[in-house]
Amino acid sequence: MAYRVLGRAGPPQPRRARRLLFAFTLSLSCTYLCYSLLCCCDDLGQSRLLGAPRCLRGPSAGGQKLLQKSRPCDLPGPTPSEPSAPSAPAAAVPAPRLSGSNHSGSPKLGTKRLPQALIVGVKKGGTRAVLEFIRVHPDVRALGTEPHFFDRNYGRGLDWYRIEHHDAFPQDNQDLNLPTFARAAGAWGNVLCLGSLFAVYFCFDGFNEGDEDTTWVVMLKSPGLEAKMSLMPRTLESQITLEKTPSYFVTQEAPRRIFNMSRDTKLIVVVRNPVTRAISDYTQTLSKKPDIPTFEGLSFRNRTLGLVDVSWNAIRIGMYALHLESWLRYFPLAQIHFVSGERLITDPAGEMGRVQDFLGIKRLITDKHFYFNKTKGFPCLKKTESSLLPRCLGKSKGRTHVQIDPEVIDQLREFYRPYNIKFYETVGQDFRWE
Repeated sequence: MAYRVLGRAGPPQPRRARRLLFAFTLSLSCTYLCYSLLCCCDDLGQSRLLGAPRCLRGPSAGGQKLLQKSRPCDLPGPTPSEPSAPSAPAAAVPAPRLSGSNHSGSPKLGTKRLPQALIVGVKKGGTRAVLEFIRVHPDVRALGTEPHFFDRNYGRGLDWYRIEHHDAFPQDNQDLNLPTFARAAGAWGNVLCLGSLFAVYFCFDGFNEGDEDTTWVVMLKSPGLEAKMSLMPRTLESQITLEKTPSYFVTQEAPRRIFNMSRDTKLIVVVRNPVTRAISDYTQTLSKKPDIPTFEGLSFRNRTLGLVDVSWNAIRIGMYALHLESWLRYFPLAQIHFVSGERLITDPAGEMGRVQDFLGIKRLITDKHFYFNKTKGFPCLKKTESSLLPRCLGKSKGRTHVQIDPEVIDQLREFYRPYNIKFYETVGQDFRWE
């Protein structure tokens, strides 16, 4: 790491040299102190390493981002043998506290298992809300970020998916050559390291396309040290391991791959009016890439003739009946539960009650756990005894959609109508999107 100091030629002034020496000594001392504090904490060092689930010792420090991926601290435990396989207003009344190992259990009492349930779709349908709501249940342990195993990382094998593994830290020149993405190989999807100061890396985890809920992590690097990554949480025999990756639903190979992992896997699909979903998808992309074409321009190959461009992913995702055919080749309909994204907003307790029934767990998440946040337009979880603040979806959720020509919306409704009707008939449920 080289630094260039600009200044006048000639011998340095004694006062300036003393200041530089003092600043350099102070920075080294601070770095050493941080390094010592982090390394001396048994579980903190474990949790800050890439891929290990982060935890909180008390109330969330990131109160502004209310639905966090953190959990209370767990103690280190033994690793099982590997399988052989390829700002919101506070609620007036606190919610009842759900006791169970999901919040306070020690990983020594559990083992890392492949997930028994997956939230496989759909993007911009409400999958993050379902994940965060169901994580309140003590009989569910869920991965907070999207691993993208069955679409992007399947070649790494099921051992990588389930147990702890190791990957090298990014190279120094990658970190310092911004805006180059220094991606660590795997675990929580992708990792974006913004830079390093001596031996400390400042990174995001969960940095995936379409995965907005990223979390800061700080990683330490010492000679020969690798990043220890851990995907699946430890669970008891009575608990369910769950993960969410919405892109699975539209990935052609995902059903077969999940079936090969376990034909008994339970699948959750959160669906939403495909026109509204497409607009939400576009709004998200527009917030990241302001120079993209208009929604109308991307939606149609020829608007005059009403030819919709089904190659655009935002349109194609909403053709639910088409994607469902691939899943029904491997899984019976009884193993797939469909959540209404609209009812998840108007009746979160009812929708989550049906999710709990589907998973075969007791209905502990009820209407007592929710309140409606008028500012965001979404239901939030009430504060509990272990949280001083209510928990709402992040600021990226509930953003105002771009205004679309009503005629364009009508054309898209007509396009989706036959797909919607076929979807209703297949799943035996009318979502009333027409």
